[in-house]
Amino acid sequence: MTSPILITGGTGTLGRQVVPLLRAAGRDVRVLSRHGRDPGDGVEYMIGDLLEGKGIEAALDGVETVLHLAGGPKGDEVATRNLVEAASRAGVQHLVYISVIGADRVPLGWFASKLAAERAVAASGLPWTTLRAAQFHELVLSMLQKMAKLPVIPVPGGLRFQPVDSGEVAARLVELTLGAPAGLVSDLPGPTVYGMGELARSYLQATGRHRLTMPVRMPGKAGRAYRDGVNLSLEAATGKRTWEDFLAAYPGI
Repeated sequence: MTSPILITGGTGTLGRQVVPLLRAAGRDVRVLSRHGRDPGDGVEYMIGDLLEGKGIEAALDGVETVLHLAGGPKGDEVATRNLVEAASRAGVQHLVYISVIGADRVPLGWFASKLAAERAVAASGLPWTTLRAAQFHELVLSMLQKMAKLPVIPVPGGLRFQPVDSGEVAARLVELTLGAPAGLVSDLPGPTVYGMGELARSYLQATGRHRLTMPVRMPGKAGRAYRDGVNLSLEAATGKRTWEDFLAAYPGI
């Protein structure tokens, strides 16, 4: 195939790893983002805004495959609907979407937005693939860095994570993008389940910090869902890189 692969969110945590992998596979890449860049090494950058529906048609010109990585704290369903409507008109042959484990089970706004985006992809009439992944190590690290600024770190009881290596998710997405449309594929979590307290203690130890921790209870439906582990995927084939591996290799830790 000679048509470029369009990537939304191509400058983010995943995109920065996906782009060189696709280039190594011999594919030209087109990145749609709100800020343009000069083209280079088989990568073209185009300016657009998925939430506002701007620049999408031009970015899809001549494209048969779309890898939709762009996302934010809100509005994912709106951005995705705008993308799939334009992709349908453009005759796209494969739309690949990255979602989150628990999108259909965690009663919080961001998860609901991801589920609505999933449904927009599935109902688009386009051939599609959706991968649900766990939280990336980078996201967990960012959360702990903010919490460590407090004199006492709150540790919600029953809150567990199964963080996954973003590089392994990127490699899986490339495999799916270059393959045939497969619908909703198996989840991709990390290899180990950690309580929030375990993650906090390992981060503090790695950074040489000392903080008190305080157990707190998570109320409501969201707290019950997390205690039930609906954000986990215990029977899926998992990634291989652990949280400890990530901490040991991360710059500045």
